[in-house]
Amino acid sequence: MKRIAVLTSGGDSPGMNTAIRAVVRGAIYNDMEVYGIKRGYEGLIAGDISEMNVSSVSDIIQRGGTVLHTARSAHFMESEGFKRATDMLENFEIEGLVVIGGDGSLNGALKLAKAGKAVVGLPGTIDNDLGYTDYTIGFDTSVNTVLSAISNIRDTSSSHERSTVIEVMGRNCGDIALHAALCGGAEAVLIPEIEPSINGLCRTLIQGKNRGKRHSIIIKAEGVKIPTQELADIITERTGLETKAVVLAYIQRGGAPTGRDRMLASQMGYKAVELLRDDVINRAVGIRGNEITHYDLEEALAMKREVNQGVSDLAEILSI
Repeated sequence: MKRIAVLTSGGDSPGMNTAIRAVVRGAIYNDMEVYGIKRGYEGLIAGDISEMNVSSVSDIIQRGGTVLHTARSAHFMESEGFKRATDMLENFEIEGLVVIGGDGSLNGALKLAKAGKAVVGLPGTIDNDLGYTDYTIGFDTSVNTVLSAISNIRDTSSSHERSTVIEVMGRNCGDIALHAALCGGAEAVLIPEIEPSINGLCRTLIQGKNRGKRHSIIIKAEGVKIPTQELADIITERTGLETKAVVLAYIQRGGAPTGRDRMLASQMGYKAVELLRDDVINRAVGIRGNEITHYDLEEALAMKREVNQGVSDLAEILSI
């Protein structure tokens, strides 16, 4: 291949810019033309496509968000919008497309692959909810953002001798909550993969109070069905402990990517270029252990994410 393009789609995640940089400079190093598509699939439909060069990605490795911008596109899933998108790839003579995004974005890439287009997907999402890869681009940064928030909230929680329920993102995956709870020393964690026990939670907090503990941090993943404020109210009512609710929301998707995310994004971005250069198409790039891997895109998206029981057990053991 001699002409490829890159787009970012869906929710942004720290490290997307690093991945874009790796794709652009990796392509140029391999004597390929590379084009940037603005605003994901919406921009593809609109033909918002322009050639990129080395300078296009200068000074972005440390920036959160995405210089190509991003959007969700219902139009792309409709026949007319999808036809326009494939026509644009033909119009610009794009031979291969790198898609950086989460589950929905990679399913869009799969749709293009089934229409005969050459694609490679990179897992750009803080949720860490793709089953084919150990980690997604942006997950590590998000966990560190949550850890910073936990430290700040713990200061005021301790000062006022109260408990705080902190809601974190992750959709239906509890990895952000689980990792942040373990690394942040939380007293309890609730994730959607494991049915929460309100009785057990209240008992844990009361036992802590009886040992002299005057404040507690409870991490709750957004995928847990009970509303966060309602959970805080239940804890207050059933334990007598003043309990506040904090929803961290989009703060978790911003900020400079960590070194780990920059390394991951750089390696994955260049691997995507290598695959397209060698006409290895319709793949999903991931990481297993310390090795950058790639799978058939459809097979990768069919892999289910399982909760890391070892991490879950350790978080419970160390919270006593």
